[in-house]
Amino acid sequence: MSITPVEFRQTLGRWPSGVTVVTMQDGDTVHGITVSAFSSLSLEPPLVGVAIAHKARSHGLLQRVPRYAVSILSADQSDLSEHFAGRPVALEEHPFEVFDELPVVRGAVAQIACTIEQRVEVGDHTIYVGRIDTSRLADGDPLAYHMGGYRQLS
Repeated sequence: MSITPVEFRQTLGRWPSGVTVVTMQDGDTVHGITVSAFSSLSLEPPLVGVAIAHKARSHGLLQRVPRYAVSILSADQSDLSEHFAGRPVALEEHPFEVFDELPVVRGAVAQIACTIEQRVEVGDHTIYVGRIDTSRLADGDPLAYHMGGYRQLS
């Protein structure tokens, strides 16, 4: 018995997740992609993972660059999630600032700078394992995604 892609999405949609934007820089090119497939992997050493589809433009960039950043979006940043998910919206201001020499999303509740330790091909995605170099936190609630829509913690 196998599961269809629709069944897979419906089933995993029952699992609420945070919303992140993964950013990287290749020369003068700054790129961001909305990623809900983000996870802590190890406390010692501090490792996180992001899964990026092979068809995503950022997949090619992450094959070339040594580092990436993760911005955990705040509850009021659903417009940025949409923008970096390929549904561009008019942004009021440039969304990036620099943290540890990497672009991160301004106003995020957490920002993490990582060095890529490993690239693991899994199905139609690559998991980019990043060793956390530095992180910083801000006040506020994170943006959540559940059953096809954005949610806020109550």
